[in-house]
Amino acid sequence: MADTAGERPDPDALLKTLDDAARQAVRGKLRVYFGSSAGVGKTYAMLVAARAQAAQGADVLAGIVETHGRRETAGLLEGLPVLPLKEVAYRGHVLKEFDLDGALSRHPGLVLVDELAHSNAPRSRHAKRWQDIQELLAAGIDVWTTLNVQHLDSLNEAVGSITGVRVWETVPDEVFDAADEVILVDLSADELLRRLKEGKVYLPEQARHATRNFFRKGNLIALRELALRRTADHVDDDVQAYRRDRAIEPVWRTREAVVACIGPDVDAEYVIRSAHRLSQQLECDLHVVTIDTPRAAPPPQAEQERMQRSLALADALGARSETLAGGDMVDAVVRYVRRHNITKAILGRTRAGGLERLRLSLSAVLTAAIAPGWLWRRHSFADMLAAGCPEIDVIRLGAPPLPDGPAPGRDPLTLGRRARPAADERGSRPLAGYAWALCYCAAAAALSALAFPALHQTNIVMLFLLAVVAVALRHGRGPAALASVVSVGLFDFFFVQPLASFAVSDVQYLLTFGVLLGVGLLIGQLTAGLRLQAQASVKREADARSLYEFARELSSALLPEQIVALAGAFVHATFGSRCALYILGMDDRLKLASPPDADMPPLESALAQWVYDHGQPAGAGTATLSNSDLLYLPLKAPMRTRGVLALAAPRRSLFSNPDSRRQIEAYATLIAIALERLHYVEVAQQALVSMESEKLRNSLLAAVSHDLRTPLTSLVGMTDTLMRQQAALPPGLHETLHAMRDQAQRMHALVVNLLDMARLQSRETPLRLEWQSIEELVGAALADLREPLAAHRVAVDSLSDLPLVECDGVLIERVLCNLLENAAKYTPAGSTLRLHAAVQDGELRVAVADNGPGVAPGAERRIFEKFTRGDRESATPGVGLGLAVCEAIIAAHRGRIWVEQAPGQESGAQFVFTLPLGAPPSLQPDLP
Repeated sequence: MADTAGERPDPDALLKTLDDAARQAVRGKLRVYFGSSAGVGKTYAMLVAARAQAAQGADVLAGIVETHGRRETAGLLEGLPVLPLKEVAYRGHVLKEFDLDGALSRHPGLVLVDELAHSNAPRSRHAKRWQDIQELLAAGIDVWTTLNVQHLDSLNEAVGSITGVRVWETVPDEVFDAADEVILVDLSADELLRRLKEGKVYLPEQARHATRNFFRKGNLIALRELALRRTADHVDDDVQAYRRDRAIEPVWRTREAVVACIGPDVDAEYVIRSAHRLSQQLECDLHVVTIDTPRAAPPPQAEQERMQRSLALADALGARSETLAGGDMVDAVVRYVRRHNITKAILGRTRAGGLERLRLSLSAVLTAAIAPGWLWRRHSFADMLAAGCPEIDVIRLGAPPLPDGPAPGRDPLTLGRRARPAADERGSRPLAGYAWALCYCAAAAALSALAFPALHQTNIVMLFLLAVVAVALRHGRGPAALASVVSVGLFDFFFVQPLASFAVSDVQYLLTFGVLLGVGLLIGQLTAGLRLQAQASVKREADARSLYEFARELSSALLPEQIVALAGAFVHATFGSRCALYILGMDDRLKLASPPDADMPPLESALAQWVYDHGQPAGAGTATLSNSDLLYLPLKAPMRTRGVLALAAPRRSLFSNPDSRRQIEAYATLIAIALERLHYVEVAQQALVSMESEKLRNSLLAAVSHDLRTPLTSLVGMTDTLMRQQAALPPGLHETLHAMRDQAQRMHALVVNLLDMARLQSRETPLRLEWQSIEELVGAALADLREPLAAHRVAVDSLSDLPLVECDGVLIERVLCNLLENAAKYTPAGSTLRLHAAVQDGELRVAVADNGPGVAPGAERRIFEKFTRGDRESATPGVGLGLAVCEAIIAAHRGRIWVEQAPGQESGAQFVFTLPLGAPPSLQPDLP
């Protein structure tokens, strides 16, 4: 059984379908109980269905179900296995969350996870509950969940404008659209308000507050409409997927959709606007299609410009526009309509000019008098479309009103017929084709005259047919038609009795003349059409090969200069156009990649910046600054716009031709992707170099610190031993030993900072978290800094009432030491340092303030970078690691650290760090 090429399935599509089916087979199914607001009964409906599944033997697990104190809902949980909730300590409270790991280890067939948009507590694996559900689905577990319409990302703003309440917990629409089932739980506004008054939604006090704000009747009606429409969208997607999977061709009138069929005539924009008004009335999607049929000659420039304006209007109105290819216009539109399940087709109605009215009048007279109607009936495109796809509505618009005078370029007698190209548009090439047609016919007559005594007239006719075919193959339909007429005349004049006369002695030759003329015209038509299709195929193949070669060369480019050179060479070879590139630098500023060619018009950097900022083309061939000599196209890559392509065409019609414009935009896309690839290669290289440099520096710091720590400790010990000797030391030697000991201790503190930094950045040593008293940590830090702080007064607020904090005591003590030492270093002797702590917003906030010069504006974050020192320093040396170590330690404890102006002082700085508070263990009383 033969199978046509159009019916043969696409192998790539089949493989993709098989891959998708294999993935879906191992993935769990997601069902969403969807409602307009809280209280419509989503959780109740989910539990009722879950109990029915459990009664049939299904393995159902209630992962987390929010009953909100409703007795009816809580009663449905009885008999269902319930997963214990996980307790998470946060800011002095214990939060109960869904236990994802418990559900994965239990691995039931179905798990109930209420409130899809819920935000998980800190320290959870995922920030959102819908991410937990994605992991359950990937593990092959079916999930049922609930969702309100206001929690959808795409509708959150609309709901906020209706109700005046913005909901911050949202779910991406992709999650909702990917659900295998969406069950709409609907309730009227009056019924929902009645349930609210009866206390079935919220507690009485909450219900009164909700009635005054969110739960107003108008709000509930609008939310119900949004939920119904969003559910209908999801069901429509399911219908389309089912039709594609089953290869169903007939249109199912499940939802309205409108397609406008336009051509290159002046009424195309009228058809598009009329179809847009109808789609707005029906609140449905709008499609705009045009058919690219084979033609003997390229369309006139005026038709190309009209078609370009029409498609631009369709895009501006939000329609989906597409150019269909094929020799059969009706078949192309029918296939498009059935593929997109469109229910209504909108067609224009051309005005009947003088010749058209004469034909219609003559047809009516002859039909009524002597001839059957089918001899004069001409089937319109609307009739053929209705016959080819009888399940859709075909709507023919009324003709737009005539202007006061003839439209430019339109003869009132030829309205309704396709305008012929003007003489200046045709140029001299068609005239040359007609001249060549006469030459071919003359050559055929000369050959026939030489062979006439030996050949019969039937064979001579073949020579004239050969001439007609040659003309059609070389010069198109028009010259072929002329060659057919001239061939008949030459054959009659020179080879039919009586010779040298157009008279015909034998009536049979009239049939020969008619057949010769008809066959000549038919062969010329078919040959010219095949010639045009061959030329179009060659052009498409050349364009595809050019794009392939350009993409292949760009894939091997390693420098922006190579991309610029390749772009210039390929654009000039393909379009005959000069181009220039504006590339986005690492500083996010546009810059000209290379000097433009001398024969290019002047570049406009301001226009290029506008194109980059707005992401829209401008210049020649566009609606923005169309008087410019250059076309500026944004280089849009998948992540962001990477630059601007400026082109100078040899003729302005290049930019208005839709095919050339699409090919130019394809080149721009390839250039943008190549630039983005180089950008991320450069970013990756910099990141790799930075990582390797950081790794090498940390290794060196750790190695040097370990080697220096032992001798420094020995040096401090020896100086202490010498200073404790019984024998009196000379004054000079005693001062020298004291200075040696101070320098050794400072060097020892530096080495400790280096070790701490290396250990924290390597992340190989875990924190030793224990419940510590901040009062004890502060006391230990002050004891270690007894000598560095000897010249300063330290005021410490009462810390005895503060709760315990879970931290690494050694590291937090190091933070306190570094902050106090830093404060002493940058403040004059005799000044006061203040240390206080308090509980604020569930965190322990510790602050060290001084009355020194403070931090320069703009350097608040820079001083926490490694090896960064203050602008004003004392004579005490340092390498700028103390604050960097503090930030690393606090970040490891999930806290924050910053510097601010010391409160109540004109100068001075206050360093503040926070540590999260948890639930400390209860202390057992001491037994007597």
